[in-house]
This record gives sequence, C-alpha cells and structure tokens, in this order.
Amino acid sequence: MPENKRTASGALGGIVGLVGLSAVAGLLVTAAVTPAIAVSGAAASSAITVFDNMPSYLKPDELMQPTTLMAGDRVLAKFYDQNRSPVTFDQVNPVMYDAILSSEDPRYYQHGGVDLIGTTRALLSNASGGETQGGSSISQQYVKNVLVQRCERDAKAVEATDTTPAMTRDEALQKCALEAVQSDGAAGYQRKLQEMRYAIQLEKEYTKDQILLGYLNIANFGGTTYGIDAAARYYFNTPAANLSIGQAAVLAGMVQNPNRFRIDRPDGSISDGETAYNKAPDGSIDDVDQSTIQALYTLRDNGEITQEQLVNAADGYSETKGRQLYVLSRMEVDGKITHEQYVAAAIEPISPQITPTDQGCSSSAAPYFCQYVVSTILNDPAFGAETDDRVRALRQDGLTIQTTLDWRMQDAAQNSMNERTPQSLDGMKFGSTAVSLEAKTGRLLAMAQNTKFTQDPGLAESDPSYNSVIFAGDSTNGGSIGFPVGSTFKLFTLVDWLEKGHSLNETLNGRLQPVPNMTNSCQGNWVNPGGVRINNFANNQGYVGTPMMFTRDSLNTGYLAMAAELDLCDIAKVVKKLGVQTGDGKEILMANANEVIGSDNVSPIAMAGAFATVANGGSQCQPKVIDKVTAANGEERPIPERTCTTALTPEIAATTAYALQGVMASGGTGRAANPVDGTPVMGKTGTHEGFQTWMIESSTNATTAVWVGNWDGDQDLFKRSWKGTQLSEMRYGLARDIQSAANEFYGGDRFPDPVSNLLRTQQRDLPNVVGKSISDATSTLQGAGFRVTVGDPVDSPSGPDTVAAQNPGGATAPAGSQITLSPGNGQGATVPNVGGQTVPAAQAALNAAGFTNVSIGACQADGNAPNEGRVTATNPAADTATNKSTAIALSIVAKKC
Repeated sequence: MPENKRTASGALGGIVGLVGLSAVAGLLVTAAVTPAIAVSGAAASSAITVFDNMPSYLKPDELMQPTTLMAGDRVLAKFYDQNRSPVTFDQVNPVMYDAILSSEDPRYYQHGGVDLIGTTRALLSNASGGETQGGSSISQQYVKNVLVQRCERDAKAVEATDTTPAMTRDEALQKCALEAVQSDGAAGYQRKLQEMRYAIQLEKEYTKDQILLGYLNIANFGGTTYGIDAAARYYFNTPAANLSIGQAAVLAGMVQNPNRFRIDRPDGSISDGETAYNKAPDGSIDDVDQSTIQALYTLRDNGEITQEQLVNAADGYSETKGRQLYVLSRMEVDGKITHEQYVAAAIEPISPQITPTDQGCSSSAAPYFCQYVVSTILNDPAFGAETDDRVRALRQDGLTIQTTLDWRMQDAAQNSMNERTPQSLDGMKFGSTAVSLEAKTGRLLAMAQNTKFTQDPGLAESDPSYNSVIFAGDSTNGGSIGFPVGSTFKLFTLVDWLEKGHSLNETLNGRLQPVPNMTNSCQGNWVNPGGVRINNFANNQGYVGTPMMFTRDSLNTGYLAMAAELDLCDIAKVVKKLGVQTGDGKEILMANANEVIGSDNVSPIAMAGAFATVANGGSQCQPKVIDKVTAANGEERPIPERTCTTALTPEIAATTAYALQGVMASGGTGRAANPVDGTPVMGKTGTHEGFQTWMIESSTNATTAVWVGNWDGDQDLFKRSWKGTQLSEMRYGLARDIQSAANEFYGGDRFPDPVSNLLRTQQRDLPNVVGKSISDATSTLQGAGFRVTVGDPVDSPSGPDTVAAQNPGGATAPAGSQITLSPGNGQGATVPNVGGQTVPAAQAALNAAGFTNVSIGACQADGNAPNEGRVTATNPAADTATNKSTAIALSIVAKKC
C-alpha cells in the first residue's frame, strides 16, 4: 500500500511547485506557443503573470451518484448519469493503488502535486509536433475530473438564439468532456496550467491518500461507469476490495482512454470498429497485432510461457490486453509485484463478468408506480426550484428515496391484473388500472396496470400491449387526462345532500322523466327546455324512493332528483374539498346535469383519495408516494409536502359510509366486489356510456380503485369478452382480489354508526285506494310519495283490475314506504249479517249473497225461540269477505235442537 508521507524530494517538489513552477511553466508555454520569441523575457514574464493570476483554490464537489428508489428493503429502481458506488480507502485492494500509480504517476508520493519531469516532457513533445502526451499527475487528473463533473452537473439544454445554435443536454455533456481533454493550441496549454495551479493548492488542503482515493472514486471507466468500485462490480462482478492483480491492471489501464479499453463489448475493445486480433485457422498467432502484446512474445521466446498460453491470453480484447501488460510491467519494475505474479497475470485471459446496474423504471418490478414517483420528483419543488435542479436530484445527487409501495399489495394487485385482464385486444385500445391507498395517511400502496411499461413512443405505437401513460395518474404525473368516472361521482352529491340536512330516507320521485331544472348559484342555472332525458342503466324506469335506495341501485334518475333539490355549486365545492379535479388539472364546476352522474374525466388516484376521505372519518389526506429522502451523506432532506385536512365532519362521513355500505351488501350493485371476509367495506360502482367501468371500495384502513375501459375510443365493454369474462365485469374480480389483500394486511374496523337525524323517516298521509282501478290507485299512491307493488288477488266481488285491499292501511305511513295493492278475484263475497233472523230467512239471505254451502252449526235449546229457530251468529262472521264456496255455519237457538 502506498505510504501516506512526504519524502525530502516530495517536500522539495512542493516548494518548487509553489515557488518556481509558475516561472518554469511560463517559459515552457511561451516556448510552445511562440517559439520565435521564446528567448524574450517579456514573453516569459507575461506567461508567468497569467499563471499567477489563475484561480488557485478548487474545492471538490460531492460526487455524482445514482439516486435509488426503495420500496421497503427492496430496490425499486436506480437512476444515474454516472453509475458510482464510492468507497473508503480501506475498501480498495492495495494492488489497485499500486497499479494506478505505477502506470499513471510513479512519483506520486514524491512530488508536490505536479510531476515536473513528466509535465516538461509532455509539453515539449506536444510543442514539437510529436505524439501528444498527457504528463498529468494523479492530482492533476483528479482536478480535471472534478472540473468535468462540475461542468456536467451544470449542463443543460440550450435553446437556439440568433447567434448560437440549440444544444441538447447530451450535447452539453459531450462538450464538457471534449473541453476537459483539449490539449491543442493555447486553450490546451491554458487548461494544463490551470490544472497545475489547482493541483498544487489541492495538495495543501488534502492528504495524498485522500487525493488518490478521490481520483479513483471520480474517474470514468467507460460509458456511465464511474469510480473504481462500480467498475469492479460492472466488469468483474466483484467489489473493489477483492480485485485481483490482473483485474486491477485492466482497470488501471482503462483510465487512460476508458471507451477504447472497455471490455463490455462482445467483440472486444474499441479499435477502429474492429477487433485487433483474429486467430488464424491453424491456430497460429500470425494475425495478432504484435505491437500491443509484444510482452507475451518476449515471455514465450524466453521459455516462460507456451505458445498455447500466448494464444489464449491474447484471444480477444487484444488492445486492452496490451494496455494491461504495460501496467503489469510497470508494477514489476516498481517492485509492486514479483516476476512470477507478472507472468501469471499476463497469461491469464481477460475474462469479464459484465454485471450491469439497470436503471430506469422499465426494469422495475412495479414500473408504473416507479414512473409516478419519478414524475413526482421532476415536478415537485421539494427536489429543486428549477427543472434542471430536479433532474440533477434524480440522476446525480445520490439520494435514497423511500417510497410508500407495499410489495405485498403490489404483488396481489399485479397478479390479479395479469390473470384477469389482457394486455391488449384487437380493435380497441383496452386498458385497466388499480390503485390502493392507505386511507388514514394517503400513502399509495400499490399501482397495477394491464400494459407493459415503455418510454419508447414508437414501441407503444406499434405494439398496443406497451404503453408509457400511467392510467392511474393525471396529466402532471402520468400523462393521462383521466377517464369519465360514471356513477362513482355520485359520492359528491350524496355528501352535499347530507350536509344540507337531508335524510337518507327522504322520498323522491326517481322515475324516468325529463331531467329537472337545476340551480347553480356560481355558474348559472341548468334548464332543460327540450325535455332531455338521462336514462338509467339497463333501461330501468326508476321508482319513487330514497337516497339510500338510489345509492344501492346506482339510480341516475334518483340522483338527478336529489341534485334538483340542491345547488350544483355546492356539489362542486364538495368535489374540490375532497381533492378532486379533472385529469388535466381543471376545477370541476358542475355546470350541467351530466356532471352529476360522472361525465368528467378524473384520475383513479384522485377518486381513491375522495373515497378514502369518507372511510377516514372525513380527514382528507393528499395521496403521497414518498415517505423519506436521504442524501448521500446520510442527512434527511425535505419530502414533497402532503397534508391531511378535515374535509367532512365525522357525522357526515359516517352517514355517507353507511349509504355506501349498502352498495356492497346483498342486492347492491357492488356486491360482486365484496371479499366477504369479515372486514366491513363500503363502495360504489360506475359506468360511463358502456365504454368506461369503475369499482371503488374501501375498509376503514385501505381504499382500492379499479378502472377498466377504453384508454382511447369508445368500444362497448358489454359486448366483448376475454377468457369467458365480459369486459364490463372484470372490475369486480380485480377490486375483490385487491381489497381482500388490503383487508388481510391492513385490516379494517366497523364503520361508525350513521347520525339518526340523517336517517329520519317522514310520515305522510296514506290515501285509501280500495275500490279504485289498479292504475289509478298506483298513480295516486306514487303521487303521494309511496312506492307501489301489486300483490296476489284476494277473494272479492271485484275483478282483477280493481283494488280489493291495500297493505298497510290506515291514515298515514312512512314516506317512500311500499304499499301492496291486492286486486279482487271475482270469487269473493261479504258474509251478510243475518243475526236475529229465522233460520229460513238467514239461509235465503246467504244464498242470495252467493253462499250456497250453509248448514246449522251450534244449537242451543230455548223454549221461547221460534219453532224454525233464530240465528245468533255465523262462521265466518258477518261482514267477512271470503270466497263464495266457503261453508257458512249458523249458530242458532231453537225450542228443540
């Protein structure tokens, strides 16, 4: 390992560097740039002045590092401009230090930041037109890399002006790299002198070991691989601490020209587009580029290796092999390795084990969630005031970002999505997504989508199974404008209904009829002069009922009747306070009746958040995807601000949840999505024009929103199937699977009881419609606010078109309650009152009423009774309506029984 101390010659070098280097460098540069006046003291003096006036202090910036998105203890994705994993001094095998110093700066621990011998030789060679040489010390190379990184960190796209052409960010990065290695002309010499100036001062501020480690951590090793540890892991699948002599020599040789000597190309290193070696058919090595591997020939000629070993060692990556042999030879000369170690490393073929570090969301196990997080980072000021700042945070700052994703929920959601939905369907742009939120915090737990993620628009255009749009998101985060939400939007009318003090059990006319006029005190009233009708699902004609029933059955006409008694502007205010806007970021104004039943485009995440507010007792938590951000140095950084505010009172939330539980119960439109696992759930279905379907459900702890439909176009989901399941039905199975997992992992409590005042039942006068025709009776009762059903016929003289009985009877009944009408069957009659009549007279009266089966029942002897007997009672009793065939028994008194 290199010793961290300054020798006498090193101290002298430092003094020379600080005191006399400017003069030497000035003379050298003057001679190189203007040889004709090299002897001029004025020229030398000018160059010295230029050098002395150069900036001398350079503080190395934080290293660019990958930003890592985490989900629990698993990596979700990495992003970087430079893939780097910085290490400490002791985390690098000492042989790596030996390799880099022997090949790049053998006098490193003896000079004061600038190797005068090497620099002079390089400058004179370059000035005389010879082969361009570097001559830079490790300290100077470190300075160069620091400056390049600083330039790259600040690189940005530039728009074209009248005087300058446009420049992309990639072009700006390339410009930084080119300027860093510029060695021609005055600019090249000025760059070299500035490196010297900085290097001299750098060695006053930092130890030799710190500078050496800094260089190995910052240096490029080809492509986007930076730093010795990332290079060791990428090229050889080993940490820097475990590098072998041969591997260290390859990497040390690579820094001179990383992209020329890199070994991650199938055909070897870059050499004018071709490999430098091709084995002859007979196995000879005649075609080997002998200039690059002459050392192997020397070993063979000396009898130290065989011809076969030579061929094997040279086979592939021959330019890199030649460079490695140079490094090994310098290590042997410096006494860092023995001759035996040199030979062993020399004959060992270069055998890379390329182990890429994938970056980006395309390689993530949850790509759409990942991309949603990326979009959040790039749009949120918590990561920087400007777009470029946020890009740097994502790709350069080395942040560790802990996301909210729960792999248990994600796996359950994506597995269900994969099983229940196709990635694409011929003839339509089919899509589906599911999201789950933690209701009490707004944390996004899972996001599944039916398509495969890509950021290649061409691939998405040619293959409909790929998509770059996040269906669950909006135009800001995800590139989607949302989808028409259908009846899930009725939530907001329901909340406003309750907030205005209306009861779930009030009675409204929800029958199919022209849409009633509506009030909007903010936008202007909505009127329906043309008598437009909005239909119910499946051509349901509607009924007179209550909001509780309308919610359970998702009755459009019922909700339109509710909205007609409210102010649409107030409903819009409910939408806003529950965190919902259109998918393209506009406020929902409720300017027409269609909006009551969900004609606006809204993102699934926003709708999930609104339902989570109800489940959470009225506390509205903005959806969040980031729990914690940690900088590369371990310090916590601010996360995107997400708040929880009180949007609804607990009483309104509890009563709303009570109505929504009816949707998930037997008879409700969402019953097929209920896991029925013991955890109470509420929910709401939604359908828009047959080409968008929704299912949103929630326990008190977790909310799931599912959308299945056309992400573009209007194909009817009720007319197509996949694997035996109608497309419109897929939402139920998806929501059930995912909510079942949520119930398992997050549980859920019993929803709070609704407020009794919001369940009150109105009593209304009940008309007596017995004797009316069925149609007239029905109209009379519905007009009075009751629901009507026709029951079985009862015994009555009246026929089947006439009401013979109604149930309940009485003067009043609960508003909206069901009244059963019973028509007559024409076979009934009323038992006449024949009490006190003689038996013959009573029999005649009963026969006349239609009763032909008359007999004597009980008889009591009474000497005062008439001879023919007198009737005291009948069975059935007088005035009883019964069938004419019924046996009538007479109770009588007679002189003799």
